[in-house]
Formats: sequence, structure tokens, C-alpha cells
Amino acid sequence: MRGEAGPVAVVAAGGAVGALARYALSVAMPVHSGTIPWATATANVLGCFLIGILMVLVVDVWPAHRLLRPFLGVGVLGGFTTFSTYAVEVRGLYADGHAPVAVAYLAGSVVAALVAVMTGLSITRAVVGIRTGRGT
Repeated sequence: MRGEAGPVAVVAAGGAVGALARYALSVAMPVHSGTIPWATATANVLGCFLIGILMVLVVDVWPAHRLLRPFLGVGVLGGFTTFSTYAVEVRGLYADGHAPVAVAYLAGSVVAALVAVMTGLSITRAVVGIRTGRGT
């Protein structure tokens, strides 16, 4: 357990940073009844874009550091993005009679998140000059 203290501490610290950033975004972009919750959608899509960038950097560019990925990926970006809030918001929209908005949010978020990850990967690989034959 002693060797796990470092990763646990950096995940906790990163999570606090990410959660505070998401909270600030939710204050800046309040939810209006019957509409897509743009703060959560923005946090999730932006977080996916950033994880795409981060994975190229920590795997292919930066020297290995055992605490970097847990801090940034699991902590900061894990605290910033939120599947649970997204799921509750989809359910709430549907339960409140806004089924078309709920379905658009449900499907649109998944598609946008996948596109964001791939875009982050592609842009970062292009910027740092990495060619890949893995199809991504």
C-alpha cells in the first residue's frame, strides 16, 4: 500500500482541479429547462479532446513519469468530465417530456466525444510529427 500513496495523492489533487474547473463551467453556462445542458456537454467533449492530446504526449513524446498520467488523465480530466451527470441529465430531459432533446443529447454527446478524441490524437500526432499505421 505504501507505493500507492503517490498515485492516489496525485489523482485526488488532479480530481479536485478538474472538478473545480467543471463547476466553474457549470456556473458560466447554466442549464435552461428543456435544453441540452451545454456545460456538461462542453466538459465531456473538451475532456475527450484533451485526453486525445494527453495520450499522444505521455505515450509517444514525453519521458515516462509514473505520476503524470494519473494526475492529468485520471485526476484532472476524470474530475472535469462526467458520465454520471450526463446520464442524469438525459434521464431528466426524457422524464420532463423533452424526449427529442434527450435523444439528441444522448447520441450527440457520444459522437462528439469520439470525434473529439480522434481529433485530439490526430492534431497532436501531426504537430509532433508522429506517423502511425495503426489506423488512428
